[in-house]
Amino acid sequence: MEKINSPKNDHIKLAKKLTVKKYQKDYDRYLLEGPHLVHEALNAGVEPDVIYITDKYENDRELRPFYNKLVMVSKDVAEHLSATPTPQGMFAVLPLPHNSLPQPLAGSFLLLDAIQDPGNVGTLVRTADAAGVGTVVLGKQTADAFSPKVLRAMQGSQFHINVVSEDLNKLTGQLQRAGVPVYGTELNDRAKSYSAIAKTDQFALIMGNEGNGMRPELLAKTDVNVYIPMRGRAESLNVGVAAGVVLFHLLG
Repeated sequence: MEKINSPKNDHIKLAKKLTVKKYQKDYDRYLLEGPHLVHEALNAGVEPDVIYITDKYENDRELRPFYNKLVMVSKDVAEHLSATPTPQGMFAVLPLPHNSLPQPLAGSFLLLDAIQDPGNVGTLVRTADAAGVGTVVLGKQTADAFSPKVLRAMQGSQFHINVVSEDLNKLTGQLQRAGVPVYGTELNDRAKSYSAIAKTDQFALIMGNEGNGMRPELLAKTDVNVYIPMRGRAESLNVGVAAGVVLFHLLG
């Protein structure tokens, strides 16, 4: 097995670049870190370009079918590649997926309108996966799905669920013309308690920006706005928690 000891190695320099959106687009590749996430990718049938491991994973059974893709790296290299203070010792260079909306437009959708916190974006994708949502759509100004923080927060859910980027203004109209109701999440005089909405597997739920909520132009296009009644004294819920409450109700 090949071994790389220096962070200055050209292959390692490239792998490090693949944590940055610009280079991900240029090379159509991204770097995934951590044994759990790499195993999820391999189990989903994703073909890696290369898998960098420390000696800790030399005998990892799940990596045996990919032995010809394995490269041993030193602790210094692992620390250089890692996006966390404590490197996990396994990294894979993977092709960027090129997912698209289902055709015809049908099923359940979670639309993210300018969700900027990477942890929230990852949590929303993971929550949608757990609830059984078909497609998560990242709108403009939403954190990039393949940034290291989002990848960690998704915990591999991107391999189980369709994640795409689209213009939400256009998409909401397309969904409605296809007979898919669009639900907003904004407390106003048109809003209904989420529990008043009938359970269904055909809907699009929009979650708005953490601080400003949904953009007015999107809010104006929704069929119904839903809210979660607060029984305690908290003023609001984290966007990931709120989405989970509504999604599990709708798909329950």
